Amino acid sequence: MKIEKTQLPGVLILTPARFGDARGFFSESWNRKTLENHGITLDFVQDNHSVSAQVGTVRGLHFQSPPHAQAKLVRCGKGCLFDVAVDIRRGSPTYGRWIGEELSFENGKQLLIPAGFLHGFVTRAPDTEINYKCTDYYAPECDGAVRYDDPDIGIDWGLPAGVTPLLSDKDAKAPLLRDFESPFVYEG
Repeated sequence: MKIEKTQLPGVLILTPARFGDARGFFSESWNRKTLENHGITLDFVQDNHSVSAQVGTVRGLHFQSPPHAQAKLVRCGKGCLFDVAVDIRRGSPTYGRWIGEELSFENGKQLLIPAGFLHGFVTRAPDTEINYKCTDYYAPECDGAVRYDDPDIGIDWGLPAGVTPLLSDKDAKAPLLRDFESPFVYEG
């Protein structure tokens, strides 16, 4: 497995090896021992799977606060998405900064997003499937969001001309980062 650091410490790009032949390919998408050998120890307890039918579907920017904060390992099972992580740990030298990575069925890349980061994505292909592992169970009382188009964050979602983002009501009404008190503290 190839593991790449990003400009946000703790956010990693994981690219599992693929072994292919005339039938297709085999890939080990996650292996606890492999990650532990790279100093990454996570206890995943829940797997999620979502499908977004339309190009330009935006989900995020989401977080789950303590005591049920979640790290996520995100991959694309079908189609293509642009996956984003934003640092929201108060006191962090990278607070409010973001990184994005294209995840697709073809490239097999995954994004590892620690707790203390917002997560969101936009679909770049119809019927895109997103699969992700979480380190804590979903807790609705800890669920939160920040606006995907917050000008202080300045994410370039790469939406094609003429495509209007498709949002949930929750995401459309999410607060801006400046109006949000982060429950996360940088411990670096």
